[in-house]
Amino acid sequence: LTSIAIFDDIGAIIIIALFYTSQLSYSALGVAAGCLVVLAIMNHYNVTKKSVYFIIGLVMWAALLKSGVHATLSGIALAFFIPMKDNNNPEYSPLKTLEHDLYQTVMLIILPIFAFCNAGVSVIGSGVESFLHPVPLGIAVGLFIGKQIGVFSFCWIGIKLKIAEMPTGANWMHLYGLSVLCGIGFTMSLFIGSLAFQHSGLNTFDERVGILLGSFLSGVWGYIVLRYFAKKHEA
Repeated sequence: LTSIAIFDDIGAIIIIALFYTSQLSYSALGVAAGCLVVLAIMNHYNVTKKSVYFIIGLVMWAALLKSGVHATLSGIALAFFIPMKDNNNPEYSPLKTLEHDLYQTVMLIILPIFAFCNAGVSVIGSGVESFLHPVPLGIAVGLFIGKQIGVFSFCWIGIKLKIAEMPTGANWMHLYGLSVLCGIGFTMSLFIGSLAFQHSGLNTFDERVGILLGSFLSGVWGYIVLRYFAKKHEA
């Protein structure tokens, strides 16, 4: 589930870069590409000082911000080059240490601020038609129905074709329950939704309603499947 969430977010960021980029500045992109080269060299020579990576990452973030490509890509790119292991000290992992250091800040400060700023739904002047608009309904169905069908189907095909194996101790109901939980779309769904509709000029719907509804249904149904049906099936 964690792996799917990571790749799903990376896919969303790639979509942002490809489809929500207005005008490109090739000089700024050149600076960002130069930063990637420097990061690759640093990784190759096992540079483990995190502050150096932060400085290069900050330059790359500014360059992407000026280039027209969404600057969130800089964080993903930077994480790829921070060493997983220190060759001189195998017990030390710069990347895992950084993840551990940032965990509480992200979970207790950054994500709540993001939710507060992006997940609010205004009900002033909204009627039933605003909630039954095809856009929020389509988003909710896509998250709740589409995600579980897509994830479970590809897992089923992979296992049946012997490309992958069922995880040890798991069964099909476990796999289905996790597929349902994949429909919880929050950060990147809100992000793409705001980019897609902020300049549409349409005030007849709020895409965040569909995101919150689809995520809520996925969370509740996923919990029920894993808590009751998967347990019964296992017994």
